[in-house]
Amino acid sequence: MDKPMIHALADVQTADIGEDTRVWQFVVILAGARIGAQCNICANVLIEGDVVLGDRVTVKSGVQLWDGLRVADDVFIGPNATFANDLYPRSRQRPDQFLTTTLHQGASVGAGAVILPGIDIGARAIVGAGAVVTRSVPPNAIVVGNPARIVGYVDTNKEASGDAASTPASKGVTPTRVKGVTVHHMPQVADIRGSLTVGEFGRSIPFDAKRYFMVYGVPSMETRGEHAHKACHQFLICVGGSCSVVADDGVNREEFELTGPHMGIHLPPMVWGIQYKYSKDAVLLVFASEYYDSADYIRDYSEFLKAVAP
Repeated sequence: MDKPMIHALADVQTADIGEDTRVWQFVVILAGARIGAQCNICANVLIEGDVVLGDRVTVKSGVQLWDGLRVADDVFIGPNATFANDLYPRSRQRPDQFLTTTLHQGASVGAGAVILPGIDIGARAIVGAGAVVTRSVPPNAIVVGNPARIVGYVDTNKEASGDAASTPASKGVTPTRVKGVTVHHMPQVADIRGSLTVGEFGRSIPFDAKRYFMVYGVPSMETRGEHAHKACHQFLICVGGSCSVVADDGVNREEFELTGPHMGIHLPPMVWGIQYKYSKDAVLLVFASEYYDSADYIRDYSEFLKAVAP
């Protein structure tokens, strides 16, 4: 068994450091910290005692990891990233237990990013350099800015996205790389009196609807959806403004831009759906094949992946 490669360290005798982990110069690791195998802890890093790092974690120079931080396997933390663990730093009172901040498997935090206390950074999510993260980040999301907002999702194919206004209605139904998801181009009739588009349940809309709901007045930084259904089909039409829809079957992930009432997307059961990038005037109309049932929802992405795994 290869021992950790330690160049300069305090309290190494009482810290738990896995094999093949490299710890470079001017690093301080306090008693009680747990660091997994094959990690790379770069120069000028401080790791407090109530910190847990998984395997193959990289912590670049100038980072302080404070009590309450939990870091899963294969996480990357860029130089000078900052993790806060005290909501009221000017208060004379100190909490008995600091809020837990969690970086899930494969997440990446860019240089100089700031993560507030009690935040979850989802699996494989990317926090851009200099971002200020004030709310939890969903799995696979890419966030940037201050405050951080979602601007995309990793490994998302956008080739199937289309502008409804430039797509002929004759194109009809277009299959996608995501299992069971189809894009529908509704017929349009336009003349001097205005425009009309129509869909028929069981025909152009591939199920009979029992329910509809509308989403509107969404601030552009907000993300909706982030769930899958066990049995319910959904058909989404942006009847005003525009928004983007991400569909994910656990293997393939695609993003679609809905830009008019003559374009819809069918999300069948067991597809993870996300809606974001709402324009200020966006109105999203959703037809559902089932009545509302909270038990039909899968809201945790890791549970969804387990459910769709072969």
